Amino acid sequence: MNRAPRLLLLALAVGTLAGISRVALGVSHGLTAEYFPNPDRSGPPAFSTVDPELSTAQLSRRLRQAPSEIISVRWRGYLAVGRRGLYRFATTSDDGSWVYVDGRLVVNNGGTHGVLTQSGDVFLESGPHFVLIEYFQAGGPFALEWTWARDTEALTAVPGWLLSQRRAGYSTLWAARALEWVLWISLVVAIGAAVITVAPHLRRLPPLGPTRRPRLASLALFVVLAVVHTWPLASDPAHLSRNDNGDTLLNTWIVAWVVHAAPRAPLRLFDANIFFPEHNTLAYSEAMLVQSAMGAPLIWVGASPVLTYNLLLIAGFALTGWAMCLVLVRWTGDWFAGLAGGIVMGFNAHTLTRMPHLQAQHVEFLPFALLAFDRLLVEPRVRHAISFAGWFALQALSSFYLFVITSAGFVAAMAVRPEAWLGKRALRLLGCLIVAGAIVGIVLLPYLLPYWRLNQGGFKRPIEVVAGFAATWRDYLTTPGRLPRLFIAKWASGNGLYPGAAALVLAALAIGSGIALRDPRPRMCLALGIIGVLLSFGPNVPGYAWLYDVFTPLRAIRAVSRFGYLGIVAVAVLSAYGVARIRHWTRERSWSATACIALLAILAVEPLAAPVGYTRYNGIPRIYERVARETQAVIIELPLPVPRGAFFNAPFMLNSTVHWKPMVNGYSGFVPDSYVAHYNQLHDFPAPRTIAVLQQMGVTHAFVHLGGLAPERRADLDRTTGLIQLAAEGDVVLYRVVAPLATAAP
Repeated sequence: MNRAPRLLLLALAVGTLAGISRVALGVSHGLTAEYFPNPDRSGPPAFSTVDPELSTAQLSRRLRQAPSEIISVRWRGYLAVGRRGLYRFATTSDDGSWVYVDGRLVVNNGGTHGVLTQSGDVFLESGPHFVLIEYFQAGGPFALEWTWARDTEALTAVPGWLLSQRRAGYSTLWAARALEWVLWISLVVAIGAAVITVAPHLRRLPPLGPTRRPRLASLALFVVLAVVHTWPLASDPAHLSRNDNGDTLLNTWIVAWVVHAAPRAPLRLFDANIFFPEHNTLAYSEAMLVQSAMGAPLIWVGASPVLTYNLLLIAGFALTGWAMCLVLVRWTGDWFAGLAGGIVMGFNAHTLTRMPHLQAQHVEFLPFALLAFDRLLVEPRVRHAISFAGWFALQALSSFYLFVITSAGFVAAMAVRPEAWLGKRALRLLGCLIVAGAIVGIVLLPYLLPYWRLNQGGFKRPIEVVAGFAATWRDYLTTPGRLPRLFIAKWASGNGLYPGAAALVLAALAIGSGIALRDPRPRMCLALGIIGVLLSFGPNVPGYAWLYDVFTPLRAIRAVSRFGYLGIVAVAVLSAYGVARIRHWTRERSWSATACIALLAILAVEPLAAPVGYTRYNGIPRIYERVARETQAVIIELPLPVPRGAFFNAPFMLNSTVHWKPMVNGYSGFVPDSYVAHYNQLHDFPAPRTIAVLQQMGVTHAFVHLGGLAPERRADLDRTTGLIQLAAEGDVVLYRVVAPLATAAP
């Protein structure tokens, strides 16, 4: 046991060295992907990204970001071949697909058809070869599989580790893969060593006793786990990012905006600087007031929004797991049980697949709300009502989604505890619940009012749209964890809701032993989880449409599948009770603690998806500082992205954090009609009429991205009147928009 700290340091050192070496190779697996909102891959793409593989499961994950019945995709990059020979390539697709290798059409599987396989042969030398794969889907179900074989071998999926965006040799990609395995193994060892290091400090200690040592030791463990599961983020949090995802940029901007606006104009906090001239635009998405308050000191001392976001992300994982651990230690009286539940709560398929969504990681107030709710039901007192209201309000201010989701969960939790609300205490409990509700209402009213106004103004999720984001049974078998994906990858979807095999076994043990039903606390959490799983299927569940009409906040929920997270919360609680049962049955055994340490390591390793792929953030171009000194500036970034591709505006929002001027561009959960109208008026910029439109809109400055303009339009830009060039950096040119000179009277 005393060697565990040294093993932990050694594993982290090896992991760091492997991570640095991997980054130094300068290659990333996968192909550059462009997704188009049409079947012929014409015009600007709706969005661009990097796909690590080409498969139906990968398509499903991407299309959940921008669902469309008619789409097409173009992938391009390099495929490294280890041995020369005759290679057969094939696609199995619905509808058409084509494969080009070094500019030669090898597979022609075009046309509108059902699932169909076509193949072609090409002789390849060893080394990298340029590949281009195109695909379109014209409605109905979709499918795509890309396979290959050498000589007479059987067709297999093209390995993702052999694909890269830039030209790279087979040996380079092989070295990158080997370093990834070294990094992954070192992280697994680090988790095990961390658990072994902390465990001795927690044995035979009273739950949350007078000493702080077990609490601090458990917090240290969860911080280490957060660092490992997000690795290599902690190695360079100022420059590594998930900024390849529009939602990461959106949430980074939200935190920065709240920190900027709250102390300056708190009454106008929700009038954010996007989608000019609209008001209340912060309410188009999560406001994340609590996370912003946490990040405020970092920004005030000079941290960038990206660094702040990354530190908040790691903190969210650690605090959520730690909070659940502390609550479960109180409930079970066992630190090992608390650690088990905390690990499941903090590190699971849902949280690890939603790293671009900061609100999904900060669930640290829910365990304390459950603790306070249990106390309120057992002993109806005003102080318990105030405690519950406070924790519930903090969780609601962290995430509007979680406010709606947990509201339904607490109703179910109370329903299965009739001993609390039947009999003589009923009126007393009712009075306390009224007090709690009043406190929550007063605290949340300023927060919820902007969302209510949007709803009244027509900003709501039609139930038909919600149906497209409902969970399926495949979601509950979807995880980013490397180990379970070896067995359940074929069922993967775009939503990670897999609780974990080890956690499910422990939860089943708690239910089978009867403790989950006898004890009111796991019973209420089980009910909370069941209602969450049911509601995750959205309109497919009888009664959801009625609930949608009655409970107004539910109309703002698009990704209804996220209700399924309550199922993971329930599994976390039940798994802790499962460990407590094992500890009770084996308390006289000398190997009891060792077995529990091994169990904790399994729970921590099973969802491990690290190393996570990040992009590099090199700061905001200095050209954006030019407008910070303008007092009445209104900004636009051109060419204006199509409304369906509004997430292309997300980088512009991050850039705006250096000047905070109102901007026509924007990306959020809603795209207002005014943006659509602006796009229709400006899509052919810099035509002369578009300059007049900018003047009428009140735009004073335009950042023009030359790379987004066709060559002939770039030539027209130099001859356009009404624009005065102020600065240029890279392919970005800043113009002042000026009114045309009045024509002199004859």
